[in-house]
Amino acid sequence: ADAGGDAAAAATWSRKVAPGVSIQEIEEAFTSVAAEDNLRPVGELFLSNELALRTGQAQKFLKVYSYCDPDTARSIVDFSPAMAAFLPCRIAVVEQEDGLWIYAMDMDILIKLGRPMPPELHARVTRVRATMLKMLDRAANGEF
Repeated sequence: ADAGGDAAAAATWSRKVAPGVSIQEIEEAFTSVAAEDNLRPVGELFLSNELALRTGQAQKFLKVYSYCDPDTARSIVDFSPAMAAFLPCRIAVVEQEDGLWIYAMDMDILIKLGRPMPPELHARVTRVRATMLKMLDRAANGEF
C-alpha cells in the first residue's frame, strides 16, 4: 500500500480490526497465538490508560504489547548487535476515527534488506515473522 510519504507506515504491517471485534477478543487472539507458537509475552504499555489518569479525560485506546523468543533474540543480536534496538517484537492496538487498527514492524525490512543470515537463524526469524503475522490476522478478525 502507498504510505503517502509516511516512513513509519512504509515500515509496518497493519490490519483494520473487523467491526464488532472487542479489545478483549484482540488480546485473547494475541495470547493464544503466542502460546501456540511459543512466543513469550514480555510487557504491555497501557498508554491510553496512563494518559487518562494524567489528564482526567477519556482517551482513544492505545496499547503496545511486547513479545519475544529469547533464543532467537540472542541469536539475532549475536549476528547483528544493532538488531537489539528492534527487540522485543511489538504490536500496537490504536483506536482511530474509523475503528481499531493493529500495527507491527514489517520484519521483511530486516530479513530481506540486510546481509544474508545463516540458514538456521533465517529459519528462526522467519518463524517469528509468521507468528507475528498470524497474531495480526487472527486478532483483526477476533479469532482466538
